[in-house]
Amino acid sequence: MRRPSSAPASSFDNPDFVDVTIQSYRHRFRNAPGDPALEPIERQLAARPAIAAPTIVLHGEANGVGPPETSAGHARFFTGPYQRRVIARAGHNLPQEVPEVVTTAALELIRAHA
Repeated sequence: MRRPSSAPASSFDNPDFVDVTIQSYRHRFRNAPGDPALEPIERQLAARPAIAAPTIVLHGEANGVGPPETSAGHARFFTGPYQRRVIARAGHNLPQEVPEVVTTAALELIRAHA
């Protein structure tokens, strides 16, 4: 595995990194149970409380993990200002693939709602 050159790269040194990552995706797509200790939090999230925070959703057009259409109807979960942007020629890891797009969106939110 090639090590990224960022501070979070230390997580790759964890002996259970691969197992934890695979379990995360299995749980996300409902192919594995979650951690029973986190069940109260899972129940709260399952209720899908409205999110009032100003939000810009960035979705990679070439995201093979979660295609863009999976976020198409998510505006209904937000009560605050909401935008959804599909980013051309970008995949699943937007901060690495198009950092300028991620930074611009974050700065827009900060400037508009500070």
